[in-house]
Amino acid sequence: MSEDQQKNKLPPDQVATDHILRWGIDHPGITSTNPQLKLETYTLAIDGEVENPVKLSWNDFMKLPKTVSISDFHCVEGWSVRDCKWEGVHIREIEKLVKPKDVAKSVTFESADSYTTSLFREELYGSDVLLAYKLNGQVLEEGYGFPVRLVVPNKYAYKSALWVVHLQFTRGKELGFWERRGYSDSADVWRNDRFKH
Repeated sequence: MSEDQQKNKLPPDQVATDHILRWGIDHPGITSTNPQLKLETYTLAIDGEVENPVKLSWNDFMKLPKTVSISDFHCVEGWSVRDCKWEGVHIREIEKLVKPKDVAKSVTFESADSYTTSLFREELYGSDVLLAYKLNGQVLEEGYGFPVRLVVPNKYAYKSALWVVHLQFTRGKELGFWERRGYSDSADVWRNDRFKH
């Protein structure tokens, strides 16, 4: 399906909803309660199969080139929020900084609550895939992933990790928290790929 077709259509078995009613309420923390992160002490570590591993402070992260992208947000439970306006940093800007080695095929994202998920690098190259820090012009609320969350619109939201503190470039694909518990590793919203077959 083309990007233009996707913009005008919800994925299979998804229903549009008002995010104020649902989003950020149902999942106060996947593996524990919401971590209470502070910008003064926040660190984003990026390492693994890279030439230049880094630990970015909040100020360092905010110096990276920024992008604004509008996309829909799809929960595996069957609800979608249309036209979310995200502001953040493209993964390609992270790659420019750390210089992944040729053997690096995937990236594992770790959250401050120890939640993990992973994606192949090519799945992260879409223009709408961001490490986001703003939603609809506002700094992310704690329940939405403050200060930084991953946004991967063509995947179900369990691939869009909240409270991201660590990116590890890996040779192989690692199964994350929900993927080890029966959810699909592809999480492709357009193929309705929610659970392992």
